[in-house]
Amino acid sequence: MPIPTLRKWLGIEIIEVSLTEKLVATFGGGLALLALVGITGLILPGAGGSAVVASMGASAVLLFAVPHGALSQPWPVAGGHLISAFVGVLCARSFEHPALAACCAVGFSIGAMHHFRCIHPPGGATALTAVLGGSAIQDLGFHYMLVPVMVNAFAMLLLAAVINLFFPWRRYPAAFNRPAGPPPTDSSHTLPPPPTHDEVVQALRSLDSFVDISEADLLHLVRLLQPHDPTQAAPPAKEDEP
Repeated sequence: MPIPTLRKWLGIEIIEVSLTEKLVATFGGGLALLALVGITGLILPGAGGSAVVASMGASAVLLFAVPHGALSQPWPVAGGHLISAFVGVLCARSFEHPALAACCAVGFSIGAMHHFRCIHPPGGATALTAVLGGSAIQDLGFHYMLVPVMVNAFAMLLLAAVINLFFPWRRYPAAFNRPAGPPPTDSSHTLPPPPTHDEVVQALRSLDSFVDISEADLLHLVRLLQPHDPTQAAPPAKEDEP
């Protein structure tokens, strides 16, 4: 099987990032979890790391490895965890059989996140924890939504905003990020205009599948892929170029 075909079937993306970006994601995510344990320990004395929901580790991957992804934005993070926690507790109380409660918790949480436009994959783990997290979690009932889930989710959002603030190219939330694009030209009328918001929405709906890219990043990519204005002078060659 040819390598490009194998890459396609395995889902290996062509996206490449710098070593700096990889290191920021690595140490940023680890630092965020360390701080999260400290924050929950202050809010819930004596609880320490036990008050950190395991799904926050998955949220850290999204918030620090793909901070500008649609799944990583504040509403998906907060809404996804809280709604999934509610669904998980509801299923745990409604179904006596753990396996049935678990599958319903995950399935219904996916449907709820879709409906409320807050898809956040770690939310499935939050719902599952409400069912299989043991008596300590189940005894909390719907308080599980507030403590520890809400505390964890909002702490993670704050940490992502603060830690990513030190890196201009990855400000969080994505609305604060303004990637540098090609300079505007006086002859923009010769280039096709970028898609409108309605055209972007219509194109995404035609796929009938969730696409993890923000509208701003999508439009930015369109602008980068537009042909350059031929009337613009080419940049001068470096002295060591032939």
